[in-house]
Amino acid sequence: MTEAMENPGGEEYLATIAGIVADVEDAGRVIAAGQIAELRVLAAAGRLAEAQSAHADANVLLHDMALRSIAAEVAGAMRTTDRTVQRRIGEARVTIEGFPAAVAAWEAGRIVRGHVTAIVDAGVNLPAELWAEFEAAAIERCERDTPNRVRGELEILAHRMHPRTFAERHEEAASGRCVRLIPGRDGMSDLIATLPTVIAEGIQDRLTQQARAIIDTRGERSATSDVIATDARSTDQVRADVFADLLLAGTPALDDTRDTTAGPLGAIRARVQVLVPAATLSGADDGPCDLAGRSPIDPGTARLLAGDTGVWERLFHDPATGVTVSTDSYRVPSGMRRFLQARDQHCRFPGCRVAAIRCEVDHTHDHALGGRTELSNLAHLCQRHHSMKQFTAWKVRQLQGGVLEWTSPLGRTYREDAPTPAVAFTPAETTPGDPAPF
Repeated sequence: MTEAMENPGGEEYLATIAGIVADVEDAGRVIAAGQIAELRVLAAAGRLAEAQSAHADANVLLHDMALRSIAAEVAGAMRTTDRTVQRRIGEARVTIEGFPAAVAAWEAGRIVRGHVTAIVDAGVNLPAELWAEFEAAAIERCERDTPNRVRGELEILAHRMHPRTFAERHEEAASGRCVRLIPGRDGMSDLIATLPTVIAEGIQDRLTQQARAIIDTRGERSATSDVIATDARSTDQVRADVFADLLLAGTPALDDTRDTTAGPLGAIRARVQVLVPAATLSGADDGPCDLAGRSPIDPGTARLLAGDTGVWERLFHDPATGVTVSTDSYRVPSGMRRFLQARDQHCRFPGCRVAAIRCEVDHTHDHALGGRTELSNLAHLCQRHHSMKQFTAWKVRQLQGGVLEWTSPLGRTYREDAPTPAVAFTPAETTPGDPAPF
């Protein structure tokens, strides 16, 4: 082990890592088998409680008492509370009885527990008669990607399969927006706002930008202010303080130009990255839109964002004469950057879903080593995975169509296909006698 630690590129190091990976895979199979067995036992406990109150004169109270009694019995063996066990019994029945194909795929090793959770969480909002149809499509999608990547897509799939439009359900849900105060410990409390997702995302983004602006300019301003010179707050702390300042005073207290009409912090506006299907944008479809890296948003908000933005423009990719596909400079032109954001949608490391607008455009083959600034050599990576590509033994190459092939230090390969495009163009079908296209 000592030699392996001293020589991270040596054979002993790679053999040690290979052993760890194999052990993790073996442990994963054992854990999965145990988790599935536990779910089935808990579901059986729920069915037993139902059978105890199945006679004709049984009422809701009798069933609840039977379930409580069984949950308390099981809780003693699991060393947890009966309330927790009762909740888990309900969840187990929904999973085992409502989504059996997902459990079977998990048991066969085709998907993992996170996939099953994502399938159940999204599918349970559909009418029960649609569960099997949804489940079949969801399993196929889950086999190709990680749980956090597919969660948003499964939610959108469920929304589109729902007999009621997403716009109708969002309007109903939005009526429950509110702000709640939950007292905490040591003089602290949680202020929780339940808002439409795109508004909440915009608030978080603006706070983050303002916090970074304060932290990034500390060095420039510390010479003129003793307060700023001693400011050692973290990003989270600055974000919380700016949030309080904006609500209580209408402007961040540490804006260095707060005495003018428009300080730099006040000028910062939120950014959100939304994928809007063309049919939804035109109003022909009322389905959900994808807030990249997060969750679906309602079509009305997406149309409003598209109509109000000052940088809205059509994006065409014509292989013959379309967007700029290459440049001699290191800097990526804005047109190429927009195309890459539309193509990648998020960080292109396997499993990562950080939105493209939060990522860096990376030269797959390093520019300093001769890599060109062209679409076939560029892809979005978040800061974490960009650094990992630079400073670890992970390697990546870009195949045709923007597909990335990652190779781990052990030689394992992970294929990262380009996300499904938000807009696709297909050749028009023609018949003899049709006029030529123009």
